[in-house]
Amino acid sequence: MAKAVAAGIPAQRVITDPDSVAAYRHDEAEWAPHGVPLAVVRPRDTEEVRAVVAYCVEHRIPLVPRGAGTGLSGGANAVDGAIVLSFEDMDRILRVDPAERIAVVQPGVVNDDLRAACAEHGLWYPPDPASSPWSTIGGNAATNAGGMCCVKYGVTRDYVLGLEVVNGLGEIVRVGRGTAKGVAGYDLCGLLVGSEGTLGVITEITVRLRPARLPERTVAGYFDSVVTAGEAVSAVTAAGVVPSALELVDRHCLAAVDAWKNMGLSTDADVVLLGRVDTPGAEGDAEAAVILDCFERSGASWAARSTDQQEADALFEARRLAYPALERLGPVLTEDVCVPRAAVPEMLARIERTAGRHDVLVANIAHAGDGNLHPLIITRPGDEAAAARARLAFEDILDDAIALGGTVTGEHGVGLLKMGGMDREMGPAALAMQRAVKAALDPHGILNPGKVVVSGRALV
Repeated sequence: MAKAVAAGIPAQRVITDPDSVAAYRHDEAEWAPHGVPLAVVRPRDTEEVRAVVAYCVEHRIPLVPRGAGTGLSGGANAVDGAIVLSFEDMDRILRVDPAERIAVVQPGVVNDDLRAACAEHGLWYPPDPASSPWSTIGGNAATNAGGMCCVKYGVTRDYVLGLEVVNGLGEIVRVGRGTAKGVAGYDLCGLLVGSEGTLGVITEITVRLRPARLPERTVAGYFDSVVTAGEAVSAVTAAGVVPSALELVDRHCLAAVDAWKNMGLSTDADVVLLGRVDTPGAEGDAEAAVILDCFERSGASWAARSTDQQEADALFEARRLAYPALERLGPVLTEDVCVPRAAVPEMLARIERTAGRHDVLVANIAHAGDGNLHPLIITRPGDEAAAARARLAFEDILDDAIALGGTVTGEHGVGLLKMGGMDREMGPAALAMQRAVKAALDPHGILNPGKVVVSGRALV
């Protein structure tokens, strides 16, 4: 099999050694099932991807696309007998066009590397998942990743203009556009963004860029509970201010980061809210004042506009480091629910009740400004009873988000962990439509099978 796959690909980029293959079996999703792939292929260009897809179509072999493996839903997990298609060698920034404000990249380009390249031209690529130093643009597009600034600037789909993909028949297809506007036909580009490799294999991405952002003002507030912090979030929303970031970090996260990085961040507060605005001039000053007033009126034990940029940046860096810091304590089952912003206080209260009911430790971080909450359920290594309780808590949190008019995933994707929750959220009619799309674009059922939706036509 490996020789056949490698017919048009240099042998050194086809990996079959079991120890080497093991590193590609799963992403960062705790307890998501994974199988043993036949091989890992590391293509260098679109034609090599097409050759691998065509081989898998011909022989009905499952194909699992993989970026950096930083996902948190099991979307890049291998299935038994699959070929894992790793894009780590397709990592070139093909073009940055300052006049058109676009960039064209291969899927293996790391998010922060693209942002740095754009900054050299006075431009900015806004989507900024916490994994931006490691995650790739292809993976970000596959999951429609978000990030801290998305409350104001939107998610990955808002910036992907065009895609080159290899479809489920092994054909190279371009969808979307390279122009500022365009409405020809169905929005297949938007459909493929967030499809987690189940509808096509992304080989090139054209993204929209913005001018370099202006300096931000930071407002911090300490709160005695996640519920009062949630009320402050609702107050900011009701006041009409659109912050460039509004993040929630609880004391469990701060303590874990402090223990790891010794940043001096632990506080007496149970929860810290971090707000930022990047509107220039007096208007930006007024927005920062409104956020500060909302924090104080909502019961902050302390709140202030930061005058120390280094300190403010350290708090936001702690927010980014929260997940890996908590992983040092034990297995972490990561949630990614999103609720209407007015429902944030109630959702946070329900998360607290769920933690108590199942006797599990839940740390909270959140893109609170857009209602995207990331409760992190932490267990002790080897504690199977706690792991079982954590899984029950995970499903209860999904159900509470649905009950409040929300969704089971805001930015991490469905993958394997959220398939049951998505079924409950959507209902049979909408699921039938999803399955029809999957069957139409992947008629042989080879593309990342068993993830997101199951078409019922697998490997035929």
